[in-house]
Amino acid sequence: MLEGILIGLSAAVTPFNLIMVVMGCVIGTLIGMLPGLGPMSIIAIMIPVAIGIGDPTAALILLSGVYYGAIFGGSTSSILLNAPGVAGTVATSFDGYPMARKGQAGKALTIAAIASFAGGTIGAILLMIFAPALSTVALLFHSAEYFALMVVGLSAIAAFAGTGHVAKALMMTILGLMLGTVGEGALSNTPRFTFGMQDLQSGFSFITLAMAMFALPEALFLVMNPARAASGSDDESGKITNMRITRDEARTIAPVIGRQSLQGFFIGVLPGAGATIASFLGYAVERNIAKGEEQEEFGKGSIKGLAAPETANNAACTGSFVPLLTLGIPGSGTTAILLGALLALNVTPGPRLMTDTPEVFWAVIISMYLGNLVLLILNLPLIPYIAKILTIPRTFLIPFILFFTLMGSYLGQNNSTELLILVGFGVVATILRFADFPLAPLLIGFILGTMLENNFARAMQLYRGFDFILERPMTMGLLGLAVILVVLPSYRGYRARKRAEGVADGD
Repeated sequence: MLEGILIGLSAAVTPFNLIMVVMGCVIGTLIGMLPGLGPMSIIAIMIPVAIGIGDPTAALILLSGVYYGAIFGGSTSSILLNAPGVAGTVATSFDGYPMARKGQAGKALTIAAIASFAGGTIGAILLMIFAPALSTVALLFHSAEYFALMVVGLSAIAAFAGTGHVAKALMMTILGLMLGTVGEGALSNTPRFTFGMQDLQSGFSFITLAMAMFALPEALFLVMNPARAASGSDDESGKITNMRITRDEARTIAPVIGRQSLQGFFIGVLPGAGATIASFLGYAVERNIAKGEEQEEFGKGSIKGLAAPETANNAACTGSFVPLLTLGIPGSGTTAILLGALLALNVTPGPRLMTDTPEVFWAVIISMYLGNLVLLILNLPLIPYIAKILTIPRTFLIPFILFFTLMGSYLGQNNSTELLILVGFGVVATILRFADFPLAPLLIGFILGTMLENNFARAMQLYRGFDFILERPMTMGLLGLAVILVVLPSYRGYRARKRAEGVADGD
């Protein structure tokens, strides 16, 4: 391994490859900040550029820099505008945006930058150490295990429900699962619930739905509630003064960063999981293990609730390179595009990559560490200027949000029907917000629903029924974990009620 690291270091620190690292990080950060574009579209656009470079190492360093740069930068629009730039930063908005509204935009962006850097860096170190071994672990996961993993993800909805809203969260999750069934059916090309509309053949776009659930209602809320649009800056002059985190806050988020770096990385290793699921699960886990007042703060501006998904999604982003490089299995749409780029550059990912072209494998890993350092250096000094977005008057801010929301939705599918769907869902989401329904479970149900259905159908075919649950111990273990995640919040709520009544713990 030491020999491989030295090979990668010598390749990564060449002037040209360092320029590729910086360029990838800058492009990725800027794209991540723009709601709706995401890394997939920009990587697809840049593949001809990468092929034109000729050098597979430099090309992959550039493209991977764009990938984790977009994940890093996607938190900005989530925190400041409640408009997630990429799918993996949806959970960031749950506590990041409330912090911005409370005048802590600078602090929120600082925490996000530090958590992203730590998650990405720890992920890169773990990738160096465990990549060869983890490739075999990823192969142990079949359809049955992936189905169980999706159930674990859905079982975490209680974390997004808030106090006394578990029933509402369940209803929203079911609605999300229902929306996920629109389009072509699992294991077939038969259209379902399209009502004869060709534009619904491929189902609803995640970007459109995310924008409709978060960004568009926010713009409408700013119109209907002028008090909500008050400046989020730390003082009346619009200066961002509260950027630093205290020692107590650092001690608070340190264990969160440690836990979610490990959890996020190992979730990222699993093909099909990715940064989005890692961020949701990271948020859910931290909320469930938080105690008392800390748990109540989640959803209202908790620094733990901000640090958890930001750490997890960046660590998962790094982890997703394990199946890509060692097995040739893409774990997401973005890594699928990266796989296509690798093949176009005559590099065949798989178990022999480390032996045949070690300079490519190790240079990419080393560049990830360097890239995270570049991202931190780029982003921290810019925080006061980025946070000034909140000082923009409401009359300019609302059209700004609406423009990027509509543009992001249209560019996602290049289809004007998406705009009608966006507006329709946006109006419904606004009504649901007034009725105090949590919107995050709907999005979780939609994201996980399709993967859950596909893997369940495959498992049922392979094992001719529900025997796959009994025949695969790992599946049973994951389903048992899902039960715990459902029961634990209910039990803790019951204990809290009893304690309030003075009958718990011998009171």
